[in-house]
This record gives sequence, structure tokens and C-alpha cells, in this order.
Amino acid sequence: QVQLVESGGGLVQAGDSLRLSCAASGRTFSTYAVGWFRQAPGKEREFVAASSWSGSNTAYADSVKGRFTVSRDSAKNTRYLQMNSLKPEDTAVYYCAARLYGGVSLRPSERDYDSWGQGTQVTVSS
Repeated sequence: QVQLVESGGGLVQAGDSLRLSCAASGRTFSTYAVGWFRQAPGKEREFVAASSWSGSNTAYADSVKGRFTVSRDSAKNTRYLQMNSLKPEDTAVYYCAARLYGGVSLRPSERDYDSWGQGTQVTVSS
């Protein structure tokens, strides 16, 4: 498995942007599919975005489509979640997850991944 560390969370105002990072150690990250999930207080963890190991396939939850974008920097062994036009309802702990040579399923779920980061808090004030 690969070890994942998220960073980049913080407190922002509605309409602001944040870029979350998911850094990998232990393996070459370019061969991993990566998913982003979030969990708000009192709610179940939910899918946010995903990209296949090759980057050729991506998926986004309807709630973030057009506002969030996944990307990668293979030289830094890091994946990113760019979040624009943030809303108070985006407030949650955000997690990245990975699976070696994974793809993007029609209905991405936690079961698609076997390595998880510790999460980073994103708080959006109104």
C-alpha cells in the first residue's frame, strides 16, 4: 500500500478557492487511481471526485461538478483537488484515497480504494 498525507485545508469564506494536496510515499503515485471523499459533521462520508490511474477518466459528484477539478504532479508524487467557488455546504473533512492501477467506477465508493489519508479540514463560512 501507499501512504497518503493530505494538506491544504483551512478556513475560507464562501466564494473563495482552496487547493488540497494528497502526497504519496512508499510507491510511485502515477500508477494509482485516486479518489477524494468528504465527511461533514453528523453525515456519512461521501464521494467528491476521482481519477483513474492513467488520468484518462475522471468523475465528480454533481454537487461539485464545474467547481472542483482533480490534477496531478507526477514529479512531486502528489495529486490535487482544486476547489473553486466554495460554499458553506462544502464544509467537511476531506480525504484522499488510492488504489493501484484502479479506474473510475460508474458509482465511485469507498470500497474502490484501499489506502486512505488522515483527512484535512475545510471550513467555508458564509
